Parts: sequence; structure tokens; C-alpha cells
Amino acid sequence: MKTLKTFLLTLYAIFLTVNIAAQSHDHSKMNADQTVVKTESFKVWGQCDMCKTRIEKTVKAEGATAASWDAKSQLLTVTFDPSKTSQESLSKKLASVGHDTEKFKAPDDVYSKLPGCCHYERQK
Repeated sequence: MKTLKTFLLTLYAIFLTVNIAAQSHDHSKMNADQTVVKTESFKVWGQCDMCKTRIEKTVKAEGATAASWDAKSQLLTVTFDPSKTSQESLSKKLASVGHDTEKFKAPDDVYSKLPGCCHYERQK
């Protein structure tokens, strides 16, 4: 009888461990091909639809899988694989094409070459 109790207790412990391990894996941040994706939002300054196109195209070329910039809030929401790119590298790339971000300021000469409609009020 004591052996049966030990056996059942061991079996229950194994079942409980396997069940907990199976539930701890987060599938919500994986896309169809099993790569982990991250979605973040950060400020990117711009002014018009040309800016929107440039901003979204730039981050997609830098490795983002999805991007949406809102001119009113100046927020860029971007989805990317963190093993391929990062918010920092996306921000640097945006600054290199003339758009200030929270972390990086575009060089003055690059900013000045943007079309007139794209000139936004720069933060100091």
C-alpha cells in the first residue's frame, strides 16, 4: 500500500510539472514561422504624408516587419525581430534620413535637405 501511494504521488508530481511547463511557454509573441517578434512605439518627428512614407519605408528597410507612423501623435509603432534589429538601430537609421527621434537627432545638413513640407519644429 505504501508503494502504491509513493507511485501515485510521483506520477502526480510528474503530471503537475509537465502541465506547468507546457503552460509557461508564451506563444503570443511568435509569428507563423516561430520567430519572436517585438512591438514598440516611440516618438519620431515629421510633418506630412511624405514623412509618413519615408519613416515607414526606412524602418522596414532596416528590418521591421510592420510600421505605422501617426503624424498627430508623432508616434511610430513598429514590429520587428529583436535578433535582427532593435529600437536603437531603427532610431539611428531614421535620424540618418532626417527625422529626429527620442534618442537621436538628425544631422542638420540632412534635415535641411528634406522637402519644405517635411520641415517640423525641432526639439532643442
